Parts: sequence; structure tokens; C-alpha cells
Amino acid sequence: MSMGEATFYERAGGSATFKELTKRFYQKVSVNPILKPMYPADDMAGAEERLALFLEQYWGGPSTYSQVRGHPRLRMRHAPFHIATPEHDAWLECMHGAVIDLEIAEELKEELWTYFQYAAHSMKNQPDN
Repeated sequence: MSMGEATFYERAGGSATFKELTKRFYQKVSVNPILKPMYPADDMAGAEERLALFLEQYWGGPSTYSQVRGHPRLRMRHAPFHIATPEHDAWLECMHGAVIDLEIAEELKEELWTYFQYAAHSMKNQPDN
């Protein structure tokens, strides 16, 4: 990226976009029969905030996530959870619904979706039967 070129974070609308994305995602998670049990009900807001901060940092925004939580270490943080194809697919279903409803350019949605597919696949930690 050259100097003066806007980051993805900026082009997508900054913090407001990522907060909206994570809000929509967790609304879907809260009613998903596979994912809801994986999230403590009393920490859903905390999970939403952590994901928003992580995504903001990943896409070129402030480094608040690392300042507060340290290195993301996504695989390590997700290791305690059973993540096989059903969990993977449910997560992507919730995230896809959140992404497609965002009011951002289609090419930005596509870039987000490509990343989320890769990220979800890399979090799988259980073999498919």
C-alpha cells in the first residue's frame, strides 16, 4: 500500500462498519442452535466487542485489540472449542448474512467474505467423520 492510499478499514467505513458487522453476526449467533451454546450468554457483548476490535486491527484500523488482548493467536484462542464442519458451516452462515447486509461496496464485501472463508477453515480443529 502506498502512502496516502486508504486502508480497507477506511474504505469500508471505519469502526462503524465493523461494529455493525459484528452486531449483525452476533444477532445471528444468538439464535443459531450450533453456535449459541459455544458462547456464554453473559459474555456475548464481550465477544462482539473483541471480534470488532480484532477485525478493525486486521483490516488496517487501530491496534486496540493487541493493546488490550495481546497477539491475536486465533488458533490458540479457539483450541478449547470443538470446531468441525457443522460449526464451521454455521459460523460462515452467520457471517455471510452479516456481510451481505452491510452497506459497503460489493468488492469490499467480496474481500471480507474471502477472508472469512479462509479464517473459518483455518479454525477447524476436529476431523470430519
